[in-house]
Amino acid sequence: MICGSCLHDNTLARALVELGHDVQLVPLYTPIRTDEENVTVDRIFYGGINMYLQQKSALFRWLPKWLDRWLDRPWLINWAAGRSVKIDPVQVADLALSILRGTEGNQRKEVERLVEWLAGDLKPDVVVFSNILTAGCVPEIKRRMQVPVVVTLQGDDIFLRELPEPHQSQAIATISILATQIDGFIANSRYYADYMAEFLSIPRDQIDIVPLGIDTRDFAIDGPASGSANSAEDNAASSSRVPTIGYLARLAPEKGLHILAEAFVQLRQMPGMEQVRLKIAGWLGGKNVAYAEDVFARLRAAGLADAFEYVGEVDRRQKLAFLQSIDILSVPTTYREPKGLFVLEALAAGVPVLQPDHGAFPEVLADVGGGHLHRPEDPAHLAERLAELLLDLPQLWELGRVGQRAVHATRHRQAMAEGTAAVLSRLVDAHRGRPQTTNAAGKSSGV
Repeated sequence: MICGSCLHDNTLARALVELGHDVQLVPLYTPIRTDEENVTVDRIFYGGINMYLQQKSALFRWLPKWLDRWLDRPWLINWAAGRSVKIDPVQVADLALSILRGTEGNQRKEVERLVEWLAGDLKPDVVVFSNILTAGCVPEIKRRMQVPVVVTLQGDDIFLRELPEPHQSQAIATISILATQIDGFIANSRYYADYMAEFLSIPRDQIDIVPLGIDTRDFAIDGPASGSANSAEDNAASSSRVPTIGYLARLAPEKGLHILAEAFVQLRQMPGMEQVRLKIAGWLGGKNVAYAEDVFARLRAAGLADAFEYVGEVDRRQKLAFLQSIDILSVPTTYREPKGLFVLEALAAGVPVLQPDHGAFPEVLADVGGGHLHRPEDPAHLAERLAELLLDLPQLWELGRVGQRAVHATRHRQAMAEGTAAVLSRLVDAHRGRPQTTNAAGKSSGV
């Protein structure tokens, strides 16, 4: 699938390169999928097939390197990943714990291969991990290389909380030990920094906040949200269009599609809402086909077969077109979202949002505006708030206009890259023993 963390990392790497930094984005487990230009290096470490086989059989822990390399071929991994593989934390708990144990786990030779590559000609100034679950090799990196190591926290808790016991407690204990060898952490929101500091027993002052940013270049500022000279005509056209609610995320229980569907059933029964439509886009994996079909069946049973549409997974061009076709976005997650990438994308297109009052959503909307909150996991309240907004189109357009301007001004990829580069530079300078000063935000920076 196209996942939010891959989109974030790829966008960040591209923006850092544009700032003049030398960046190598290294895929682990599988090739990444993104709807932007893919800037990963042309090789894979911790290849998913190798990691799995080495966990299941000691024989594969002794395979020659040439056979390992063959099993790490991108086309082969993509083929295997396309066989409806279900990443169930219960089924891969042993593997996850083994990876966290690094050279003490069953994938020792994969750790050694990655560290040999890093310590070879590459010799980076800093190594950044996309999440804590892949950081089991940090002790070996520290043993072989004199570089700071940073971990980005972006949804790690979701997987950890689904691990069965005793694996969950063992994984968290292992991570707490690993954290003592990690020089710094980056989170995209204060909420998630506070939450993960407590969850993983990480000192809060070791976690820097770099607000999430997106590539806004192809999100044109026009139409009703722009306040342009054509706004009157655009608003008139929008007024004559059937109001449409959008959902843009993978189709999974944790993303809350079932909550939105139930809210939509209730919404259609309210005065003035009889013509409202629901448009759904996002990746649907084999694991959640039955879930999605059940949601669709409920909508059909309510007599709304012609009132909703599932357009499938969308590429970049299709995503932009999808956002232009809706009036408001709602992804009522049941978990506490650490980032909210789809919120920024909707706002960049001038589409206001209605999100649950938890996770990073309150923080993001307080920062950029462009939306309202509803009580989490409460379809009735979600329906009421949707009706309020859809019955007041001027307010809806103003929300979109405010959010769009703020995202284009402050939540673009360059701002995220500059913030990240500042954190990494400070940690590199501190590691090299350079004197530090304190900036206006109260953080030290290299001189």
